[in-house]
Amino acid sequence: MAPTGPQHPELSREEILRYSRHLLLPEVTLEGQRRLKGSSVLVVGAGGLGSPLALYLAAAGVGRIGLVDFDRVDLTNLQRQILYSSDDVGRPKLEAARERLAALNPDIEIVAHEGRLTSDDALELVGRYDVVADGTDNFPTRYLVNDACVLTGRPNVYASIFRFDGQLSVFDAARGPCYRCLFPEPPPPGLVPSCADGGVLGVLPGVVGTLQALEALKLLLGIGSPLVGRLLLFDALGLSWRELAVEKDPGCPVCGETPTIRAPIDYEAFCGLRGAEETPDLAGLPTLSVEELARRRAAGEVVELLDIREPHEAAIASIPGARLMPLGELPARLHELDSARSYTLSCHKGTRSVQAYHLLRSAGFAKLRVLDGGVDAWAERIDPSLPRY
Repeated sequence: MAPTGPQHPELSREEILRYSRHLLLPEVTLEGQRRLKGSSVLVVGAGGLGSPLALYLAAAGVGRIGLVDFDRVDLTNLQRQILYSSDDVGRPKLEAARERLAALNPDIEIVAHEGRLTSDDALELVGRYDVVADGTDNFPTRYLVNDACVLTGRPNVYASIFRFDGQLSVFDAARGPCYRCLFPEPPPPGLVPSCADGGVLGVLPGVVGTLQALEALKLLLGIGSPLVGRLLLFDALGLSWRELAVEKDPGCPVCGETPTIRAPIDYEAFCGLRGAEETPDLAGLPTLSVEELARRRAAGEVVELLDIREPHEAAIASIPGARLMPLGELPARLHELDSARSYTLSCHKGTRSVQAYHLLRSAGFAKLRVLDGGVDAWAERIDPSLPRY
């Protein structure tokens, strides 16, 4: 593919030395390295996948790297987000990432796009870059990135991770399927847990994010066989790879024969989400704050608290007196509960409690509340002696 920026700029003597191991490759050579210098990649999400992705793109000499993110560095990020150090905790991710990447390679341009990618700016932003690499962890942004790439004619190097599993593909509607051809509609809100709920092995995004960088470099150089029309599945526990063929869907609403999506839409409303997946939507649900729970208990009131997390989570931190009943076991254990009694549902931050609420409501339980903020809010605001995770 041809870069849209300045064409094939010259390399300095220092750059020739820096990239000498590239220049020795017949598939790259001096001309290919000049091509990388004149190329650009937009990395959406500077987290677990975006960290190794951005580091290797910078090291390889991609001339302009754009980073889209809105978050600050949290201590929980450091287990997998290798762009950051302990000294960066609390800093905006883009600020810390730009410093790290500039230190790695001062000859390239790092462009920070702070904030969420939105339907208002997606087309204009994506259109500035040759390749887009999607390292996000939520469905609204994935669909927005996909549709913006299709509408602007940009290839989308897609990856996702969860627990011990990873996925990777290149969606390029000009010569193959797009993300919607594989996943036409997003799953219902809350059906697929986030890494904040389900966890992720720290090294997994390093493996998958590095492969994203590889695919992006192949596209920019025009070499090899990109993962167009192929979905790569990685099982870290079994150290196994599977490849599935993905065909273009003629009825795809964005890249099909008669597309109905011609501009980005409000994807957060489309997916039924408010924003970050870690923030549950409690609108319209009866809730109980951790402060009110503490007050009622101090007054001697019995509040039956159902903890629907997993046992290994309860071993990290638990609210005293909570009854452990994991969400996955709930349908088979309804007989242990009394539908005439009142229950307050608690999990890590509230997301799974919402799922449990709807499950119990459909089973005839009417006296239900969700503990707003879950165990995390209790540890933060009521009992700081409990560890947070």
